[in-house]
Amino acid sequence: MPESLETTLRYYGISPWEIEVLYGFLNSHFTIIQDEIEMDDENFVSSLDIEIPLQFNEEFFQWFDFKRWEKIKSVFKEMKRRRGNGNALKIKINFLGKPKIIFTVDIEDKQWFDNALEKMDFVLELLPYHLDPEKIPSDISELTYKFDPETIRWRLNTASSENKKYNFSGDSWNQVT
Repeated sequence: MPESLETTLRYYGISPWEIEVLYGFLNSHFTIIQDEIEMDDENFVSSLDIEIPLQFNEEFFQWFDFKRWEKIKSVFKEMKRRRGNGNALKIKINFLGKPKIIFTVDIEDKQWFDNALEKMDFVLELLPYHLDPEKIPSDISELTYKFDPETIRWRLNTASSENKKYNFSGDSWNQVT
C-alpha cells in the first residue's frame, strides 16, 4: 500500500477521548485529518464520518489488520453504548475506491447497531455480485449500503454516477434523477 495515506475524521458530538482512541488505531497506517464540524443532522446528537482512502476489499483488511478493524468496531459500539438507544449516533464509513463504497450505521437500537457493525465485513463476499456490470447501472462512482434490521443484513441502498442517482428496491435499480 502507498505511504502517507490520509484519512479524514469529520465529526460532531464525539468526545475527545473517543477521537483519541480512534486516532490511536488509525495513525499507524494513515495521516489523520480531524475536522470537528457543526451539527449537520438534527436527528443525531453525535455523528462521525470517516474517509478511508482505499478500496473496500479483502486486501484492505489484510493490510490494515483484522484485529485492528475489530478494535475500531469495538470503539463504535462503545460510543453507541454511552449514548443509549434512539437516534444518538450516526457513523458513516467511506471507502474511496472505484466505486466509492459507503456504509451508514444509524440504527436506533444498540443491539442492531452492534450487529450492523459485525456484519459489515460480510459484504465483502457479496461485493463481486453487487458490482457485476450486468446487475448495476453503468458508470457508477458511488454505492451506498444501509443495514436492514428486518432481514438482519446490509442492503444496497443507492448508487450514483456523474449525473444520475438510483435507488435499489426489491431486486432492481430505479433511476431517481
